Amino acid sequence: MSKSIKPLALAGLALLAACATPPTSVTMTVKNDPLKLSLGTATPGGGFPVYGAALKEAVQQADPTLTIDTRGTRGSAENVPLLEQGKLDLGLVQGEAAYEALAGIGRDKPANIRIVWAMYSSPGMFVVRADSPYRTIQDLKSKPVAWGAKGSGLVLLAGYTLGPLGLERDRDFKSTYLERAGDGPAMVLDGRAAALWGGGIGWPGFTTMANAPGGARFIAPDKAEIAHILARHKFLRPIRVPPGSYKDQSQPIDSVGSWSFVFARADLPEESAYRVARALHKAEAAIAQRLAQARESTAANTAAAADPAVLHPGVARYLREAGIAKP
Repeated sequence: MSKSIKPLALAGLALLAACATPPTSVTMTVKNDPLKLSLGTATPGGGFPVYGAALKEAVQQADPTLTIDTRGTRGSAENVPLLEQGKLDLGLVQGEAAYEALAGIGRDKPANIRIVWAMYSSPGMFVVRADSPYRTIQDLKSKPVAWGAKGSGLVLLAGYTLGPLGLERDRDFKSTYLERAGDGPAMVLDGRAAALWGGGIGWPGFTTMANAPGGARFIAPDKAEIAHILARHKFLRPIRVPPGSYKDQSQPIDSVGSWSFVFARADLPEESAYRVARALHKAEAAIAQRLAQARESTAANTAAAADPAVLHPGVARYLREAGIAKP
């Protein structure tokens, strides 16, 4: 996949993962006093806790004076208000949830939070058992579907994906919203649900399904459906899941989706955000080694995907001094 990217405050940009070699030095002088920051993730079994754990370990290795304290939350829908209230220093937010928060959709006013780092792209799609008869989104109408936690970013993505196709989650499917993201695969495998909705390359629910006895099959919008979706929602982007991303997946899967980001509370000190960015840049290879999905979590992708108006000033300064973003 090769796409030209324009920065947006929509957290919904798809681009190739890129790695930039961390610089040997930068010009800002920062203190290296011990610093502990909280990071809100999500419910067990989804992608956010796994990414958060990989980030925590890699950052600690890159900068032993910087400690990330991961906290389980209800995901994007809870992380945004917790950041605004100053109850979290950092929080993981999925693309559609970030779009709605920054645009003020369903809120009294736009969220005052700042982007710290690009996480990964999240192409939305369904997964079913390989022996099921379902092959298209229309095949799943009136069938039981596990969507994830209500209000989560991936559930929002489902709404934006299905709406242009004339479908609604609660009207056209027998919907189940999960308390724990990790419960979804079991529901499909034992027949309680026909399909599980999710997103991303290396997403835990998809991995569990693909590795289960009998295997799995993925269902994404077809070419015409993708065109309808993108025509309606300009903030979404086409994303391709490369062959081999999941067990026995021999062909690429085209879908639509967005980028998830690490956000910070707006008043996180500039030096603290700078240190987080410096550590994440240094830890790029280590994070990717711990989690394949995090190969996209790079300084280059952060500079390309984040709207400068939403990027934290401390991160912006680091990216400029590291030669990744333009002065």
